[in-house]
Amino acid sequence: MQRVSVVGNSGSGKSTLARRLARAIDAPYFEIDAVHHQPGWTPIEPDALRAWAETTTAGDRWVIDGNSRAIVVDGPIWRRADTVVWLRLPRRTVMRQLVPRTLRRVLLRTPLWNGNRESLRNLYRWDPEQNVIRWSWTQHAKYERRYGEAPSDPRFAHLRFIELRARADVEAWLAAQVAEPDR
Repeated sequence: MQRVSVVGNSGSGKSTLARRLARAIDAPYFEIDAVHHQPGWTPIEPDALRAWAETTTAGDRWVIDGNSRAIVVDGPIWRRADTVVWLRLPRRTVMRQLVPRTLRRVLLRTPLWNGNRESLRNLYRWDPEQNVIRWSWTQHAKYERRYGEAPSDPRFAHLRFIELRARADVEAWLAAQVAEPDR
């Protein structure tokens, strides 16, 4: 396991797991959201995001978290990865993690990527593009289909898929990687 893509719904714990895994296997860690969300929540141009992904995945070792289909599933990340870790937590678990995290970030005005902060105003918006909680709720079924079908897709025969369905599974799997980082 040298080149790892960590995927899952918003709030599933991708970034936390990916950071910890990167330390365990001594690989650089990259977060797609940190590149995608430019100052003022302006999305990076698609060509610039693809160029970033091409450059980042050219290395021998890395852990990348995020779901941007254009650069993950249909792009260089899965093309060059050797392992995909899917945090397939139930929607109720994701919501139990996401709602308090989002409220904490809003109330504490926690800076995220490129100086962006989550806004209290966005929590009242119905548009999933503006409300991360609504986004996570509406994307859950899509990710279930996308990542559930991927292991049987011949394009991904080179990948080892690891599906983690509960927080306890995440912790047990990560502990095994720390104990035996070459697995």
